[in-house]
Amino acid sequence: MSENWVSPTRWQRSKQRLAMFLDSDFIYRFWQSKITVVAFVWAVILLVAGLFSHWTAPYAIFDASSFDLMDSELPPAWMSGGESRFLLGSDVQGRDLLSLMLYGLNISLIVGLISVTLSLVLGTLLGVLSGYLGGLVDTLIMRFADAMLSIPTIMFSLLISGVARGLLPKDSQAMMAMPIIVLSITLTGWMQYARTIRSLTILEKNKEYVLASKISGGRNLHIMFRHILPNVLSPISVLATLHLGLAILTEATLSFLGVGMPPDQPSLGTLINEGNQYLFSGQWWVVLFPALTLVTLSLSFNILGDWLRDVLNPKLR
Repeated sequence: MSENWVSPTRWQRSKQRLAMFLDSDFIYRFWQSKITVVAFVWAVILLVAGLFSHWTAPYAIFDASSFDLMDSELPPAWMSGGESRFLLGSDVQGRDLLSLMLYGLNISLIVGLISVTLSLVLGTLLGVLSGYLGGLVDTLIMRFADAMLSIPTIMFSLLISGVARGLLPKDSQAMMAMPIIVLSITLTGWMQYARTIRSLTILEKNKEYVLASKISGGRNLHIMFRHILPNVLSPISVLATLHLGLAILTEATLSFLGVGMPPDQPSLGTLINEGNQYLFSGQWWVVLFPALTLVTLSLSFNILGDWLRDVLNPKLR
C-alpha cells in the first residue's frame, strides 16, 4: 500500500455515495418517466406549501382581523369582480381561499402522514410476528386481518368516529377530531402491510443467515428485528406511497360527510363540504380549487407508487 494513501473522510464518502446514487439505474429510470417527474414535482410543491402553510399562506385564517365580511364571495382575481388580493377568490366569510386551502392541506397531510406511519409500524410488527412464529399466532393475526379487509374502509372509519364521538363529551370532540380520524385510518390500513411483510418473512426465515443465527443462540426477537426485518422492508415504500394518497382521500371523505375535521380546523374535505352548500349560488371556486388540489395530490402519490412498484420489481428490469 502506498504511504501517500489517505483514508477518505466521512464527507468524501458521502459525496461518493451521492454521486453513485445520482448515476444509478434508479435515477435514470426516474428521469426517463416524464409523468413520474411531473407527479414528483407537484407532490413536493404541495407537501412544502401544505406542511409550511403558516409561512406560505398569504393570510392567517385563524386571525379574525385578517378578513372582512365586505370581501366575501369574491371570484378569482382573473374574473370580473375579482381582486388581486384574493388570487383564487374568497369564501362567504371573506377569507382568502388560497390561504384556506393551504391550511386545509396542512391538516390533510398531517393526518395522512401520521396515519400511514402508524399503519406501517403496526402492520410491519404484526406481519413479522405472524410470519416468523407461525402456528396459532399466525392464524389469529391473519384471520383478524381478513375480517378487517372484509369491512369497507369508509364504513369502518365512520363506525370508529361515531363510537369515539359518542363516548367523548361535546366540549372535547373538536379537540379530539384529529386523533379520532388518525385512529380510524390506522385501524383500516395496517392489514396490507401485515400481509405483505408476513409473506416475505416466511421466505426469509428459512434462509442460511437466519438458521446460522439460531444455531449461534440468537433469540427470536433479535432474529426477527435485527436480521429478518431489514431484508423485508423494500415493498414498504410502495405500499406507503399508495396508502398516503388513500389516507388523504379517506380523511377528506370523512370530513365531507361531516364526521371529520370541524369547520374551525378545516381540511380539504371540510372546505369541499362547506363549499358544496354554496355551489348552486354561483360560488363554484370554493369547491373546485380544493377538489382539484385533493385529486391531483392523491393522483401524484398513486403515480409515484406505481412507478416505484415497477422499478423495484426485479421481474420488470
